[in-house]
Amino acid sequence: MRREESRTRNRAALISTARELFLRDGYQATSIARIAAESGFTTGAVYSNFDGKAQLALVVLQEIQAERLAELAAVIDSADPVQGLADWTSAAMASGWPRLELEFALDVRGDAALVRAEADRRRALVDTLTEAVERRGLRGPIPVRTLVDAAVNLAIGLATRRVIDPTVTADSLIELTRAAVGLLSEEGGGAVQGTAPPPEGG
Repeated sequence: MRREESRTRNRAALISTARELFLRDGYQATSIARIAAESGFTTGAVYSNFDGKAQLALVVLQEIQAERLAELAAVIDSADPVQGLADWTSAAMASGWPRLELEFALDVRGDAALVRAEADRRRALVDTLTEAVERRGLRGPIPVRTLVDAAVNLAIGLATRRVIDPTVTADSLIELTRAAVGLLSEEGGGAVQGTAPPPEGG
């Protein structure tokens, strides 16, 4: 049991170090040797826990996505979800997460198993956000999943552009969200705060 606990601790340490390096320096610039060295392990210890850098990065991305989804679920449940989304998106786009996602996707696009894992991750993202919106009781003429799927696609596109051009903002995503939520209403007839169009000139 002690051996298994040690293995679990070592794996957690490797994931933590890999996450820090991936987010700070990018996926391409981070090697297995560097992850091992900064974790205080040998490269053999990395390969005894993961098939390689791609699998380790996938675990890191799954961890980040789970945390970000929990944050988004709280935003959706908040009094002003549109402003909450604006704040959340601004912080997310300024982090190393979009670059990690892009570099990882480009690196694994020839690996069928990892491409399937990426598709599963995106499907889980849309499913979770759709459920969060529907839990709030929002309904409208357009299926919630369709709106969420469109918003996710736009968010991915904007995040990719932001990696290339740091001046890119999420303004179009926020305005799309404002318009989409404006099409929905909470059960009982209540409008969602933040869905009124911004004042002219503001």
